Order: sequence, then structure tokens, then C-alpha cells
Amino acid sequence: MRHQIAHRKLNKTSSHRKAMFANMAASLIEHEQIVTTLPKAKEMAPIMDKLVTLAKKGDLAARRSALSTVRNEDAVRKLFAVMGERYKDRNGGYTRVLKAGFRQGDNAPIAVLELVDRDPEARGAADKARHAAELEAADE
Repeated sequence: MRHQIAHRKLNKTSSHRKAMFANMAASLIEHEQIVTTLPKAKEMAPIMDKLVTLAKKGDLAARRSALSTVRNEDAVRKLFAVMGERYKDRNGGYTRVLKAGFRQGDNAPIAVLELVDRDPEARGAADKARHAAELEAADE
């Protein structure tokens, strides 16, 4: 029996899992949509929902708690400035997990984890800006 066993181990140590979810949360905040395996997406959704709930509170203790989870100051800044305001009237359900088929190499189930009411322009915006800056620098 699996009494009091709440989450998937994902074949990783606890420190690796914690770091992986911190990186995934930062990426999800930055791009507002990520593609990952289905079990990782299902584990990440409640973590992200709790972070958005902290952003809705908006006080210093909530910001420090989010920073201890995400460990990326830019991501926490966007979380509190943009997403806390965006979801202030929504009572939960900030993420959506969509099944997206199977990965070519190992046939692992793939899912798209996205924020509800996301900004479609946010996905890849930093990469597009970096690429444009590189092209501009190459022209000079």
C-alpha cells in the first residue's frame, strides 16, 4: 500500500528533482508555455499553481517564499508584477496540461504545460530579441 506517498520520484534524487522543478518553473514563467514529459508536467502543475497563489498575495514573505522555490530573481519579478495582477480574479486553475503525443526517440509521452490566459507573444520573446541583436551586431 502507498499510504502517505504523495508525489512521483521521476527516477531522480530529491535535490535533482527540486532543482529541475525550479528551472521548469522559471522557464514556465518566462515563456508561459513549455513542452516536457507528461509525468513531469503533472508534477509541475500544482507547484506552479502555488507560486501564482503566492504572487497574488504580493507581500514580502510571499516573494521570499517564491524566490526560495524558483531561485531566479527575474522570473519572480515577472511572477509578482505580471501574473499576480493577471490572475487576481481567478480562484485557482492557473495551469493547463495538454497531451502532445509521444517523443520520437524513446516513445515517452509528451505534454504541453501552459498558463491559462497566457500571453502568446511571451513564448520565445527573449530568444527572438537575442537573435535580432546578434544579427544587428553582425551587420555592423
